[in-house]
Amino acid sequence: MPDFSRLRPSSSQGWLAWVLLAFIVFFSAASDQFLTVQNLLDLAESYAVTGIFALGLFVVLVTGGIDISFAAVASVVQYLIASLFVQFQFDNALLSILLAVVCGTLFGVINALLITSLRVVSIIITISMQSLLFGLLMWVTGGKSLYSLPDWWITLRSVLPFNWQGNSFQIGLPLVTMLVIAGLTALLLNKTNLGRQLYAVGGDAESARRIGIRVGLIHIFAYGWLGAMAAIGGLVQVYRMGEVVPNALVGGELDVLAATVLGGASLMGGKGTVSGTLMGVFLIAILKNGLNLIGVSNYFMNIVVGGVIMVAIAVTHYKKRKETDVSFV
Repeated sequence: MPDFSRLRPSSSQGWLAWVLLAFIVFFSAASDQFLTVQNLLDLAESYAVTGIFALGLFVVLVTGGIDISFAAVASVVQYLIASLFVQFQFDNALLSILLAVVCGTLFGVINALLITSLRVVSIIITISMQSLLFGLLMWVTGGKSLYSLPDWWITLRSVLPFNWQGNSFQIGLPLVTMLVIAGLTALLLNKTNLGRQLYAVGGDAESARRIGIRVGLIHIFAYGWLGAMAAIGGLVQVYRMGEVVPNALVGGELDVLAATVLGGASLMGGKGTVSGTLMGVFLIAILKNGLNLIGVSNYFMNIVVGGVIMVAIAVTHYKKRKETDVSFV
């Protein structure tokens, strides 16, 4: 008889890959529109911003922290760059992108400084920051959207065109941006001393401090990294939509957090991979896209996604308990 034990995954990423494959097969059988090149490209493009946010949040989760303010940071950065063009006709693409990244990083650093100096749980500080930034944005702007934007920001570009079965397709800038950031994040975490320090702080901050790791600076870097990714994600979202809507991003934080947790990142820190994070993003994307194609109600869609997330968290914590169970009974 064939030995199926070899197919049993040895990691959470392996189990997630099997779940992804199962949903792909199911939705392919349920809808002939699902497994088409155009649908898969549209799906990847539409969740590229979620992926960029998730990659930034993943670095924070690795250190044992959590940040909920990234969507508000992205919204503020969007409006700032758009306002510079509307008010002063500031139209320099490179400087605008650099300014956005600097502003996003600064917001992240402020979060880290507040967390480390006040010794408050990170989720409290970042929820407060999210509420503060979003409230200020809506108050100052009156919720007004901006449509007059520079050409460099909203002109769609053909990045990687290709042909498939006589039809022309292209991999757009949002997906390419997400993949580049994924590569940089993987390089940072897996190939640098800083990456090892990030995991060490998440594994045991006190032990990391005793061996000479400057835990405060590591947190500043992690939250600053997420702030930068929030800024880039915000710019990419405007590129896709062609407008700046102050409240367009706030409210989608759950999908981003869910993707990172589904991908194997631990809310306790010290675990997870970039590949797992990307699989988590596309599991959420495939679930929502597939359920929509087969005509499932949006309300029930949230139930399914929530159920999948709950099962994933339960399995992760069950495995962790089994790994740390040292009883002799």
